[in-house]
Amino acid sequence: MEKLAINGGSKIRNKPFPAYKVINSKEIKAVEKVLKSGILSKFLGSWDPGFYGGPQIKAVEKEWARYFKVKHAISVNSCTSGLYCAVGACGIGPGDEVIVSPCTMSASATSILVFNAIPVFADIEEDYFCLDPKSVEKRITKYTKAILVVDIYGQPYDREKINALAKKHNLYIIEDCAQAIGATYREEYAGTLGDIGVFSLNYHKHIHTGEGGMVVTSNDKLAERIRLIRNHAEAVVGKMGVNNLVNMIGFNFRMTEIEAAIARCQLLKLKNLLKKRTSNANYIAEKLKSLPGIIPPALRRGCSNVYYIQCFKYDENIVGISRNKFINAVKAELAPTKGREREGILIAARGGKPLYLQPIYQKMIAYGKKGCPFKCPWYKGKPNYKKGICPVAEDLNNKQLFQLDLIHASMEKKDLDDVIKAFEKVYKLRKTIK
Repeated sequence: MEKLAINGGSKIRNKPFPAYKVINSKEIKAVEKVLKSGILSKFLGSWDPGFYGGPQIKAVEKEWARYFKVKHAISVNSCTSGLYCAVGACGIGPGDEVIVSPCTMSASATSILVFNAIPVFADIEEDYFCLDPKSVEKRITKYTKAILVVDIYGQPYDREKINALAKKHNLYIIEDCAQAIGATYREEYAGTLGDIGVFSLNYHKHIHTGEGGMVVTSNDKLAERIRLIRNHAEAVVGKMGVNNLVNMIGFNFRMTEIEAAIARCQLLKLKNLLKKRTSNANYIAEKLKSLPGIIPPALRRGCSNVYYIQCFKYDENIVGISRNKFINAVKAELAPTKGREREGILIAARGGKPLYLQPIYQKMIAYGKKGCPFKCPWYKGKPNYKKGICPVAEDLNNKQLFQLDLIHASMEKKDLDDVIKAFEKVYKLRKTIK
């Protein structure tokens, strides 16, 4: 008699899933060329031709701007750094508020705190999981200076409605596109839908350089301020003749020539990698939709989804057991992924714990011991990080969503079939779970 692995039965798969490996001879040759040149970085933190970096940096920025059809692309050493540059370039500072999603990586919100401004969390959409325009509108106050949208899991935000709010209230739109490179909204690329877009190139993204990021904008003034914050602004503004010194305390967020060379190669692969990933996601969604209560991700009209992670909704009332029990049983049927063995099976029963439940917001302690910036005198608003402020986000995380990270371009049909078999087996025998 067939028995679930979690109950002591045989697993569907014991062999590890393939690693997501997209580095090949082209990247190796590009890196060798940089090494032989002896120029690993040409950045200088002073007003000099080297202020803008070396030949590989300039080349990748030019190619990135052309690919995404923007005027400016600025390389950085991480998406986190890029978000810091973006927030700073918009002149955001003490006393200001920025509306942001609670369901994202922590840096989306800490990029606001870095400049002593206040993250204000709005709820997310039930079907697409990006910021809900209705919730955003309710959070706008006289202190709001920007909306930091997140293209979560690979799908763009509701540009039409949120950009209309930004225009009405004279707000900047900063787009965290770490998970949605190559996705589109009515034929325009995610990352180019607001004033500034930020991409990630760290090791588990669609394309990567190990660590790294890119910032894009078509606004000349914002672009120059991003470049300044990236590279020791305070040491450069005098000779450059910059008069607006707001947030001109610079950092060292510079990408190396090696990373830039790899990024140039990776960008050429993007379309094919996304095509395979999307095909894999669609295949799994088509198979799993036959299981009542397992609901594939919805696609916003006029958009494409590049599936950084494939998120399904789970209806416990239909399936008959809790999401966590069901997903744990599925994971017991499968094997880890090569190179990520310590992470276990890449399926997670969650939608992302809302950021405002982290200690930094619950205790409202960031800079020093006195509660800055939350309780500092220049902030006249009232931050609210109580449980329940974003009910949709909390419910999706606690009960409804599960994340599937087994759709990347190195996964073949036989690998996908094992994932599907695991779900089908558990669904069939779900009432036997102990």
